[in-house]
Amino acid sequence: MTEKQFLFGKKNYILMGVGLALIAIGYLLMAGGASTSPDTFNEEMFSTMRIRIAPLVVITGFIVEIWAILAKK
Repeated sequence: MTEKQFLFGKKNYILMGVGLALIAIGYLLMAGGASTSPDTFNEEMFSTMRIRIAPLVVITGFIVEIWAILAKK
Protein backbone atom coordinates (compact mmCIF):
# COMPACT_ATOMS: atom_id res chain seq x y z
CA MET A 1 0.00 0.00 0.00
CA THR A 2 1.33 3.42 -0.89
CA GLU A 3 1.47 6.34 1.47
CA LYS A 4 -0.47 9.48 0.70
CA GLN A 5 1.67 12.30 -0.57
CA PHE A 6 0.61 15.86 -0.04
CA LEU A 7 0.80 18.30 -2.89
CA PHE A 8 2.73 20.84 -0.82
CA GLY A 9 5.36 20.53 1.89
CA LYS A 10 5.14 21.66 5.49
CA LYS A 11 6.86 24.97 4.64
CA ASN A 12 4.22 25.69 1.99
CA TYR A 13 1.33 25.11 4.37
CA ILE A 14 2.93 27.34 7.02
CA LEU A 15 3.39 30.11 4.45
CA MET A 16 -0.24 29.69 3.33
CA GLY A 17 -1.38 30.08 6.93
CA VAL A 18 0.71 33.22 7.35
CA GLY A 19 -0.70 34.63 4.11
CA LEU A 20 -4.28 33.93 5.17
CA ALA A 21 -3.63 35.51 8.56
CA LEU A 22 -2.24 38.66 6.89
CA ILE A 23 -5.26 38.90 4.60
CA ALA A 24 -7.65 38.51 7.54
CA ILE A 25 -5.76 41.10 9.61
CA GLY A 26 -5.82 43.53 6.68
CA TYR A 27 -9.56 43.21 6.28
CA LEU A 28 -10.08 43.64 10.01
CA LEU A 29 -7.98 46.82 9.90
CA MET A 30 -10.22 48.14 7.09
CA ALA A 31 -13.40 47.51 9.07
CA GLY A 32 -15.15 50.23 11.03
CA GLY A 33 -15.48 53.95 10.53
CA ALA A 34 -19.20 53.78 9.96
CA SER A 35 -21.31 56.77 10.83
CA THR A 36 -23.95 56.41 13.52
CA SER A 37 -26.18 58.94 11.80
CA PRO A 38 -26.64 59.51 8.07
CA ASP A 39 -26.71 63.26 8.72
CA THR A 40 -23.16 63.45 10.11
CA PHE A 41 -19.85 62.86 8.35
CA ASN A 42 -17.30 60.65 10.09
CA GLU A 43 -13.67 61.60 9.37
CA GLU A 44 -12.50 58.29 10.85
CA MET A 45 -13.47 56.55 7.62
CA PHE A 46 -10.46 58.13 5.87
CA SER A 47 -7.80 57.35 8.47
CA THR A 48 -4.30 56.34 7.41
CA MET A 49 -4.91 52.87 8.82
CA ARG A 50 -7.89 52.20 6.52
CA ILE A 51 -6.59 53.94 3.40
CA ARG A 52 -2.91 52.98 3.30
CA ILE A 53 -1.83 50.39 5.86
CA ALA A 54 -4.70 47.90 5.64
CA PRO A 55 -4.59 47.52 1.83
CA LEU A 56 -0.81 47.05 2.00
CA VAL A 57 -1.27 44.27 4.57
CA VAL A 58 -3.86 42.56 2.34
CA ILE A 59 -1.64 42.83 -0.75
CA THR A 60 1.30 41.46 1.26
CA GLY A 61 -0.89 38.53 2.29
CA PHE A 62 -1.74 37.76 -1.34
CA ILE A 63 1.96 37.95 -2.29
CA VAL A 64 2.80 35.51 0.50
CA GLU A 65 0.04 33.19 -0.76
CA ILE A 66 1.46 33.23 -4.29
CA TRP A 67 4.94 32.61 -2.90
CA ALA A 68 3.62 29.69 -0.82
CA ILE A 69 2.05 28.08 -3.87
CA LEU A 70 5.09 28.52 -6.09
CA ALA A 71 7.76 27.57 -3.51
CA LYS A 72 9.33 24.14 -3.87
CA LYS A 73 8.79 21.48 -1.24
